[in-house]
Amino acid sequence: MAPPSSRRSSYSRRAQYGVFTGYVIAGVGALIGAILLALSLWRPASFNGPRTVAQDAVAPAAEASAEVRAESQNLIEAIRGYLRAGSQNAELKQEVELARIRLAEAEAIKRENARLKALLGLEQQENTRPVAVARLIGSSSASARRFAYLGAGSADGVRVGMPVRSPRGVVGRVLEVGRHSSRVLLLTDSQSVLPVRLTDSNVVAYAEGRGDSMLRIRLINLGINPLEKGDIFVTSGAGGYYRPGTAVAIVAEKTEDGALARIISDPAATDYVAIEEIWQPQAIRAAETPVEQSVADADDT
Repeated sequence: MAPPSSRRSSYSRRAQYGVFTGYVIAGVGALIGAILLALSLWRPASFNGPRTVAQDAVAPAAEASAEVRAESQNLIEAIRGYLRAGSQNAELKQEVELARIRLAEAEAIKRENARLKALLGLEQQENTRPVAVARLIGSSSASARRFAYLGAGSADGVRVGMPVRSPRGVVGRVLEVGRHSSRVLLLTDSQSVLPVRLTDSNVVAYAEGRGDSMLRIRLINLGINPLEKGDIFVTSGAGGYYRPGTAVAIVAEKTEDGALARIISDPAATDYVAIEEIWQPQAIRAAETPVEQSVADADDT
């Protein structure tokens, strides 16, 4: 066995060698670092190659990290969007419902403007100024009697007997007048009788109301029935109430003594109407005057 002093001396030498080697390595490393730092400051482009190689070496790892990060963000956004989808759907449904309401209102205003323009065009075409333009504000519910009510009365110049029409054709005539409203006898009323004629011939007839949406056309001259489905009847001017040439009805079914016809101006689909002057009031007064009185008046003159 070696004496203790020799073991301690060999151990001290190894320790000294190790410390010395560490200092040498540290010094060499510092020197290399200083040289590289000086070289990078003097010629920065010299490290482009190594830097590119290093970037290429870490690029796959960087791409994988970026992809993982993007996927995690997409997953988080998907979860967040799913959690917010309920409230967003409710808001979108409410917005769509409001849009539909606004669209319906706009369509209603558009149709109303079209009807008013049609009434204005009617006035300009015939060079006749209507007494009033009013809205149909109601109708009767009885099965045999057909009346409508106007939002205009004597304060607006409306009088009993005045014809009522829409841009499409005849609606009826004024039956009773109040201060601010009137009652209209519709063409479809069972007591309504209107002289009419075919548009393209001299065939004359009477349009009688049936209490429904149809009119019964009765020919004055019985014989061969010349009517065909689709024929259009207009006012003839007889009787003095209605101006001739206003649309009344279109033939739907041929009968032995005439036809069944649909009214052209359906009150149920009519909003605004024009109230016109009686076409020949003197003829109406003459028809209401007893024959004896008219003959006596003629003798006096």
